[in-house]
Amino acid sequence: MNDTALITGASTGLGAEFAVQLAARGHDLVLVARSADRLERLAADLRTRYGVSVDVIVQDLTERDAARAVAARLAARPIDLLVNNAGFGTSGRFEDIADGRDQEQLMVNLVALVGLTRAVVGGMLARGRGAVVNVSSTAGLQPTPYFATYGAGKAFVLNFSLALRSEYRGRGIRVLALCPGPTRTEFFATAGERAAIGQKMDADVVVRAALRGLDRDRAYVVPGLGNALNAHLTPRRPRTLVTAIAKLVARSVPDGPAAA
Repeated sequence: MNDTALITGASTGLGAEFAVQLAARGHDLVLVARSADRLERLAADLRTRYGVSVDVIVQDLTERDAARAVAARLAARPIDLLVNNAGFGTSGRFEDIADGRDQEQLMVNLVALVGLTRAVVGGMLARGRGAVVNVSSTAGLQPTPYFATYGAGKAFVLNFSLALRSEYRGRGIRVLALCPGPTRTEFFATAGERAAIGQKMDADVVVRAALRGLDRDRAYVVPGLGNALNAHLTPRRPRTLVTAIAKLVARSVPDGPAAA
């Protein structure tokens, strides 16, 4: 029997690319997203191309009990690899972001991620093996003015992942935090194109780096040389200086449309 990977936000972008590359490795898949049509098209393509089993769960992860609903659909099916990829971002001045939008963002980016992790790690521990990939961001490596909620949430994802990795070392579960910079996905359709600070990477390159890091049991991966250098230099600078630099880099963001 093939290992099974559960991927959230699987209809587009990094999630869809994780699905393709994991299917190519022979993983059976459970794909989770809101878009039924996109999920079904991707599932049909992957079944044909790679001969793997692909199940689809249509679920809005902004809902309070989303993680429980997904877990209930899994029933007793073992999950060997969880990819918590689903997420979106808001950008602009904090007071300009639509009321309630940041709460929805945190439900997807944090609450669903923690809930799904809790739902699958028990089975992984019982079987003595498993892996979790949590998609963070370079925005989580420092305070990020004009991305205040998004950046803080991604910092949570990174620290949560590193803490779990320490807890589960020697117990059969690998935990990896993926911290990509700007990537060519539909993320910027929500956050706004002005949120793309720096050169965008291709999704396939980012996912390949993540899976290579998982194979090597890395704690976190920051794809791209410039991104990786910044990740390792930032903690050595005073936080107030880092925040000031981040604000300067993102100074054009408030002039663009805030996420609705």
